[in-house]
Amino acid sequence: MIEIVFLEPNRLDAVPFTTSKAIAEFAEVRHHAIQQLIAKHESDFTEFGILAFEMREIKGRGQPEKVYRLNEEQATLLMTYLKNTAKVRAFKKNLVRQFYAMREELKSRAIERALSKPVRRSMTDAIQKSGGDKWAYKHYTDLAYKSVTGKNAAGLRKERGADKKAVAVDYMTADEIQKITRRQEQFTVLMEMGLDYQQIKAIVLKQAIPATAQ
Repeated sequence: MIEIVFLEPNRLDAVPFTTSKAIAEFAEVRHHAIQQLIAKHESDFTEFGILAFEMREIKGRGQPEKVYRLNEEQATLLMTYLKNTAKVRAFKKNLVRQFYAMREELKSRAIERALSKPVRRSMTDAIQKSGGDKWAYKHYTDLAYKSVTGKNAAGLRKERGADKKAVAVDYMTADEIQKITRRQEQFTVLMEMGLDYQQIKAIVLKQAIPATAQ
């Protein structure tokens, strides 16, 4: 499926949006016509939030073009202003599906974040009981991230366009958060069995977190 709903940045508290460019391209309507329609009814769109836009360079042209960013309500409103051609109807259905899927993903992320908190607390308690140093929590956190995503916290932030001080888990999918939570549960059990960090690391890097049972 072609992506027409986006998150920038792709983090838990981001607001899903589409763009006038995506609408024009995939509904097969001229972008200039979409721009004019939005400008004509600007006051209508601002009732549903700030009408954001960015200026994008066009190859071979000196004049950049204005690309609007529309939240779900604004995009839905725009759809009512377009003629119902077969292409536009197909695009409308795809847009609805993608906004719904993005909302469900963000909801799942929020749920998994909430479920992970007591697990992290248990892991922290186990680290303290095992006599871990001040870097132990970071080491175990990075180990959990790397065993699931292949990257530590710093690597994830860089890969996903996050600030250096951002919380890496805010940029993870619901599935990744769930797998990391299960990994942290495993760390707690292994520490309670008396294993140290190097022993635990040797075990988990050889294991994959299985897919969640449906």
